[in-house]
Amino acid sequence: MENASVQARQDRNRRTGILTLEREAHGLADRLPDILIDAKRIAQTVAHGIHGRRRAGPGETFWQFRQFQSGDAAQLIDWRRSASSDHLYVREREWEAAHTVWLWPNLSPSMDFQSHLADTTKRDRAVVLMFAATELLVRGGERVAFLGLTQPTASRRATGAIAEAIATQEGTAALTPSQPPKARLTRFSGTILFSDFLDPIATTRAHIEALAAEGATGHLVQILDPAEETLPYEGRTEFLSPSGGERWVADRVQSVRDQYKERLEAHRAELEELATRLGWSFLVHHTDRPASEPLLTLIMRLEGGHGHYRWQDQSAILTPDSEGRP
Repeated sequence: MENASVQARQDRNRRTGILTLEREAHGLADRLPDILIDAKRIAQTVAHGIHGRRRAGPGETFWQFRQFQSGDAAQLIDWRRSASSDHLYVREREWEAAHTVWLWPNLSPSMDFQSHLADTTKRDRAVVLMFAATELLVRGGERVAFLGLTQPTASRRATGAIAEAIATQEGTAALTPSQPPKARLTRFSGTILFSDFLDPIATTRAHIEALAAEGATGHLVQILDPAEETLPYEGRTEFLSPSGGERWVADRVQSVRDQYKERLEAHRAELEELATRLGWSFLVHHTDRPASEPLLTLIMRLEGGHGHYRWQDQSAILTPDSEGRP
C-alpha cells in the first residue's frame, strides 16, 4: 500500500509538472506575436540603413568603380565609365558568400525573473534581442539559426520560423537547459548567446570553450534584472530558487549587499576573461534599459569583426569641434 501511495503521488506530481509546462508554453506562445512585433520595431530603430557586405568578391551585385590595377584582367574594364576619364576603371562587386550565425537565448527558469525595477523578464528580453538580431542579420544576407533547434537559413521568414520552433518545443529538453548545447561550429561561423550567465563559471567555461574549439567567433550578452545588479531590498527578505525547491532567508539583506556585489563583479570578471581569451566579445544589458542599446552595440561589434556591414546611425555621427576635428 505504501508503495502504491508513493507511486500515485509521483504520478500526480508528474501530471502537475506537465500541466505547468503546458501553461508556460501557452503563455510564451501568446506573447510571441507581441515579442516579434517588438523585435522588428527595435530592428528598424537600430538599422537606419544596411548596404551589404561592401567587400570585394565573386558576387553579382555591383558595388563601386575602382581604377584598373596591374594584374586585373582586361575583360573587367568598364569601357563606358573609362571613356569619360583619363583612367581605366573596373566594376567592383560585393562578396556574396553568407556566413552562418548561430543564436541561442537562455530560456531556463532562471530567466523568468522580473523585479519591480523592470517591465519585462530576462527571458522575454533575450527572445526579443534574438529575434531583432535575426532580422538584422538576414537583411545583411547572413544565414541564421537557433543553436540546437533550427537549421541555418537566409530566408526573410527566418524570424517567424524560429518563433514557430520555440512555440512547438516549449517545455521540452531542447529549451530548458541554462547552457547552450555543445556543438561543432565551423571556423568562419559565429554565435551570439543571450543569457544571465549566472551558472558556476566552470560550467559556463566548458560550454563556451566547446563552441569556440573550432575557431568560431562569438558574442556573449549577459542579461540581468537591475535588482540582480544592486540587491535593492531592505530588512528580512526571502529568496527562492528558480524551481522553488530551495529558499534562503536574510534577516537584514542590506548587510550582505556589499559582499553580494563583490561576488557578482568577480563572476563577471571571469566571464570577461573567458571571452577575451577566446577572442569573443562580452556585453552586459539590464532589463530596465531599452533593448535597442545592446542590439546596436552588438551589431557594431559584428561589423568590427567581419567588416560586412555599413550601418547609418545618425546618433553616432560626430559633430566637429571648434577646430574642425571630429
